[in-house]
Parts: sequence; structure tokens; C-alpha cells
Amino acid sequence: MRRRLGLLHDKTVMITGASSGIGAAAARLFADEGAAVVLMARREEYLRKLADEIRAEGGRAVVAAGDVTAPADVERAVDTVVAAYGRLDAAFNNAGWGAIGAELHATDHAVFDRIMDVNVRGVWNCLKHQLPVMLRQGSGGAIVNTSSTAGLFATGAVSPYVAAKHAVLGLTRAAASEYGQRGIRINALMVGATRTELLEEAMLQLPQLEQAAAARAIQRRLAEPSEVARAAAWLLSDQASFVTGGAVPVDGGCTAI
Repeated sequence: MRRRLGLLHDKTVMITGASSGIGAAAARLFADEGAAVVLMARREEYLRKLADEIRAEGGRAVVAAGDVTAPADVERAVDTVVAAYGRLDAAFNNAGWGAIGAELHATDHAVFDRIMDVNVRGVWNCLKHQLPVMLRQGSGGAIVNTSSTAGLFATGAVSPYVAAKHAVLGLTRAAASEYGQRGIRINALMVGATRTELLEEAMLQLPQLEQAAAARAIQRRLAEPSEVARAAAWLLSDQASFVTGGAVPVDGGCTAI
């Protein structure tokens, strides 16, 4: 039987990038912690399967398929949260995209545009449509944006990805400063190498990548998506009530060395 009085008891949470990896792990965990979740990603069939799984376990989940790079899709997703549950208490803006590393001069313009669109414009679109709802409610809210250790230093990732994740941290800090006195907390997760679908695909093409990524962390391993999801759940919960504007590392100690 699903536990009801968890970290996110009776909160409504929007999750982007929810079809796999960290987003899917977050959806399961948030529901288990008592939240009603709205799942957004482009792959609707994945979202429906995940929502069915959550509901079968006694949780609450609604699908709002769409692309975070499209403002109208994000607006519809936010409207879906309000229509389904009456309010938006929290959001995990987690959708992201990267590419196999190449030197800057060899990186295609289309790769730069796609990385910036998903990782930066996607977070911008979400904040732009989530914040007005939280302001109208007058009861505050909490938002977590997924950045990366690449948002703090050059990690060897393709240069547009490093730039994009720096931008996510900048957006997070600026928004936290603007809305903090109105009760809305906004933080970023600085995520290290994690066993997501995207990284698994990259490691198939570059078998040495896993060992190299693990070597950057004190714990000498990659994160599981559920480990990142637990950090997001805490930041979205009332237990993190005095945490805002933060760049919270979930990286196995990568940023400590």
C-alpha cells in the first residue's frame, strides 16, 4: 500500500523529462512520497505506461505530453496541472539533451541550437509559465532545475552543453533572487554522471566513457537516477524551507576535488 505522509504529501508536482532516467525515477519517488504528479515529455507512450504504473500502486499521475522547447506545450502542461489538481505546488524542470563530445570548431550549428533549446529555453519556458500560477495562488512554491557539474566547470562534455548548464544555474539564481520574497524557492541540482538512457547510449559509442566519468567522482562510480530523484524530492519538500538559489551537488564528490 502506498505511503501517504511522505516528504511531498498532498503536493502537486510537474515533472519534465519524465519519460525516462531521472525524470521517470522522480515521478515514481514523488508519487511514493505522497505527491500528485503531472508527467511531461515528448514520448507520450512512455508517459502513459509510467502513469499507469504509478496509479496501479495507488498514486496519482496525469500525462501532459509535449516539448519543453515549445512555449504552447509548456503552457498546456501547466494548465493540465491546475485542471487536474487545482494548483501547482512544485516543479522539477529536468528535461535535457546532450551530444557526443566534439571540439568547439567541429560542433555543428544544429547541435548548438538543439542543446540550447532543450537545456536553456526549456527551463526558461517552464519558469515563465509555472511562476505566474504560483504567484496567483499566493502560497509560494518550490522549483528545482536540473543543471550539471558541467554548469560549474568544463567537464570534457561538448562545449555548448557546458555553456547551457552554466546558463541553467544563472537562470536559477536570478529567478530565486526575484521571487524569494514571495515564497517561491528555486534551486538547481548539479548532477554528475548518471545512468540515464542518454548516457547509456553515449557509452555504447564510447566504451571508455564510463570509466572516465566514474574516475571524476570520489565514490568512483556513476549515480543511479533514483539517487538524483531523492535530492530533488528533498529540495521540493518543506524540509528544505530555507534553501533557495542553491547549486546543490549530486555528483559523488566530483566538485570536491
